[in-house]
Amino acid sequence: MTEHKNPSETGDALIVDGLCKRHGRVQTLENVSLALKPGERMALLGHNGAGKTTLMKLILGLWSPSAGQISVAGAVPGSSEARRASAYLPEAVAFHRALTGREQLTLFARLAGAPVKSVDGLLERVGVADAADRRIGTWSKGMRQRLGLAQVLLGKPRIALLDEPTSGLDPISRHDLYAIIDEMAQHGTAVLIASHALTEVEARTDRIAIMRKGRVVADDTLARLSARAELPIRLKLTAQNDDASEVHARLGGKRINGASVELLCSPENKMERLAHIAALGDLVVDVEMAPPSLEDLYRHYSGEDRT
Repeated sequence: MTEHKNPSETGDALIVDGLCKRHGRVQTLENVSLALKPGERMALLGHNGAGKTTLMKLILGLWSPSAGQISVAGAVPGSSEARRASAYLPEAVAFHRALTGREQLTLFARLAGAPVKSVDGLLERVGVADAADRRIGTWSKGMRQRLGLAQVLLGKPRIALLDEPTSGLDPISRHDLYAIIDEMAQHGTAVLIASHALTEVEARTDRIAIMRKGRVVADDTLARLSARAELPIRLKLTAQNDDASEVHARLGGKRINGASVELLCSPENKMERLAHIAALGDLVVDVEMAPPSLEDLYRHYSGEDRT
């Protein structure tokens, strides 16, 4: 039997405990459990259909679970307390096209009970102040996404659910968005980010949760997930005079363009392998070391690299 957690004891902003969801005969979530502490940033990864959107809808109280429990800042999803404590940014954010950005955010502030005087500062903070008095129908997708983030920031939520938050944003805007997410976390907001942009979330989140066919198959820090997976480290050796023949003959591995050799080694054998490379002296002029990336770990835990 699952031992349910008391949020007042754990201090978690979000607790999902033994969650199951069925749609008719289809099981979309099975025994999903995870927790977020205040200020923690978690990336939620998984293929389309893995259950990410279902999980978010259950946390928001839009659907009811078939089994299990959810606590949002100590409240039941969908309750007035949970709604005040949470904020949501969907991937396909939509606003009234006839309203200006300032009018739309002012309306949201009033609905949320947030001070209207905060609107101008939020518009500036997300980078749409210059377009604030233009109708939203004339805005780009990226600008609407920024307005959605301003809505998330209203009322300083305890937990923010962001579904593909960088969709439609250029590289500079993506950087700015993650800077705002970092700031939210520093002020105690727990952030759950569903994303396919693995390179982005690898460096900007504290924990990774990977879903597969309605189950959470991994949930930990990147370092611990990497250690548990025991995936090989890649070493790329550049040979002197762009001739890798001798290096390949002595160390093996795979030759690349005649000038380099790629080797794989386990984390435990890394130092031994580097000692063998150092023993070659001037035959090797450069070594690049690449530990497993988040993409490698994602493929491992989601089952893509298994036959």
